[in-house]
Amino acid sequence: MNFWKTEGQKLLWVVGIFLVCFFLPVETLQQSERIQNALWESLYLVRWYAQEHVILCLLPAFFIAGAIAVFLSQDAVMKYLGAKAKPILAYGVASVSGILLAVCSCTVLPLFAGIYRMGAGLGPATAFLYSGPAINILAIVMTARVLGWQLGLARALGAIAFSVIIGLAMAFLFRKEDLVRVEPQPGWAEIEASRPLWQNALFFAVMVGILVFSNWARPAETTGVWYWIYSARWLLTGFLALALSLILVFWLRIPRLKVAAVAGITGVLALFIPHEPLLPFSVGIVGLSWLLSTDANPENTEWFSSTWDFAQQILPLLLIGVLVAGALLGRPEQEGLIPAAWVSWAVGGNSILANFFAALAGALMYFATLTEIPILQGLLGNGMGQGPALALLLAGPALSLPNMLVIRQILGTRKTLTFVGLVVVMATLSGIVYGQMVAVAPDP
Repeated sequence: MNFWKTEGQKLLWVVGIFLVCFFLPVETLQQSERIQNALWESLYLVRWYAQEHVILCLLPAFFIAGAIAVFLSQDAVMKYLGAKAKPILAYGVASVSGILLAVCSCTVLPLFAGIYRMGAGLGPATAFLYSGPAINILAIVMTARVLGWQLGLARALGAIAFSVIIGLAMAFLFRKEDLVRVEPQPGWAEIEASRPLWQNALFFAVMVGILVFSNWARPAETTGVWYWIYSARWLLTGFLALALSLILVFWLRIPRLKVAAVAGITGVLALFIPHEPLLPFSVGIVGLSWLLSTDANPENTEWFSSTWDFAQQILPLLLIGVLVAGALLGRPEQEGLIPAAWVSWAVGGNSILANFFAALAGALMYFATLTEIPILQGLLGNGMGQGPALALLLAGPALSLPNMLVIRQILGTRKTLTFVGLVVVMATLSGIVYGQMVAVAPDP
């Protein structure tokens, strides 16, 4: 009896996996074109993710998360984002942070993990987790221009409201657990900050700027401020990288010759190979890792160790999630195991099921920044309803299967299911209401 209580579940998993292997229909799978295509789609998606997101998005996010854990005062986190902080201040900071970051559902994870572990309340932390990918100014503007101003406005209002409502709901549902989690332990004392607040603020602003500008997506139009920023993104990134080099020398006390060597090599590569920006960016990341990991200052080595801890925790789960998402749903304009025709058929009209399916499918799919817009444009052309379109816009950018796997490791199964459920249900209800409003609105 004791064995079944302690080891029974593991034994059932072993038996189940064995039976799957024993009866695996290899011959049938080998002859199935869809199975083979799903396998290739999963590999293509992993390669695309590695090329487009790991170096430019995730690695800078890991360094920011590591810096949060080491340099950010726990007292400051508790004051502005803690469970006992003033709600208006806490949720306002969480929402504004999301607007400034404009990252995808996976890039926000290290940043979320960093502030959550530093003592941020569950409510503000999950508001930040949702707002980071969802409240993206460029994506909202692009939605309005490509898909119509009504859908763009509905997305903007819905995303802002969602971040606050979901955060408040999570804080209320798990309020007792959260208060215990952030309660200072006996003997805990706040360590005095090693540098002024303005220096830390500028330090984080520079790193966030590098993350944002290096990933600035190409807008649809070739004029205006958005396109100017896109055209100058690597110049802006280089300027901020130079500012970070100066911070490393004068504030973090890393030997200037070592910093100059890394900055010089990176700069030369950027000047002589401007058409391959990924190479100097990668060299810069490797150089920063070397500077921190070999420095005599324990604060700097701790920064690198904390960054490495986040990478070890998150990257393997993201890899698994991207593989599964690619196999099931494929890439944009490509099919996985689930035929695209099924998706188009399921999201037609404005029924409850159509809105729910759009929200659920959006939550499982992985959307890089702005890729949801051309996907939706194609679905709307194939008969997708306006309500399901909004439901997918509100659930898709903020969630993905890889994102859920990592959130579960940070928050646990119960909180993760609650967070995902809130996003899907609220997106479904918003889609239904918006679909009804569009249906009864007079034609312009």
